[in-house]
Amino acid sequence: MALSSILTEAEIAAGLQSCQAADSFHYKTFFVQVGLKSKSKDQIDKVFGILNQDRSGFTEEEELKLFLKNFSASARALTDAETKAFLAPGDSDETVKLEWMIFKHWSNCNQQSR
Repeated sequence: MALSSILTEAEIAAGLQSCQAADSFHYKTFFVQVGLKSKSKDQIDKVFGILNQDRSGFTEEEELKLFLKNFSASARALTDAETKAFLAPGDSDETVKLEWMIFKHWSNCNQQSR
């Protein structure tokens, strides 16, 4: 399943536009711009499933580095500094990976399934 089945082209373009320059990515801004804040729990589950490419139940550092490429193949990779900043608030146990619940919390999706 592609993210385009959950997010509109306009949402994806807005999200990617907000962080085109190196070291300009911030997950909170990106999640708003790409429309994740307005999605249902089921849609957020699907987004995480797409991002969690190795199906481990976690999004690891290398997957996060390529985070933007999930939205568009032509998007840039996150810099090391952006990847660490993305990971840091959700990695309190220092495992260098994010679990689904952290991602759900960040997307601020507390809605019932639609």
